[in-house]
Amino acid sequence: MTAIVRDLHPPSRDSRPVKAALTPKSRNRPVVENDTYAAFTCRVIAAHARRIATGDIERLGDLIALYDDLDAAIASAVTGLRACGYSWTEIADRLGITRQAAHQRWATDT
Repeated sequence: MTAIVRDLHPPSRDSRPVKAALTPKSRNRPVVENDTYAAFTCRVIAAHARRIATGDIERLGDLIALYDDLDAAIASAVTGLRACGYSWTEIADRLGITRQAAHQRWATDT
């Protein structure tokens, strides 16, 4: 349960390249997921927490494992953004923190 869940669907047999969207600074990036998927994920985690709150104490450790997985996923996302050329300021702005705080938190991961 502590490993980040990977995509369980096999790759498509369609060999056409994925269309890339342009960011405001003209960086190409593939469109992987969308806001609807992120919202769905949030609802699943909230439902899991509600179930635990009704007395399923045995699953509390599972929720902590999700927290650890999310922390690892954020570190991976920041590492990827840095590899794509995004600055600490750009990353920090999206997170509502200072550039220094973002650098201090994730610089050792990159």
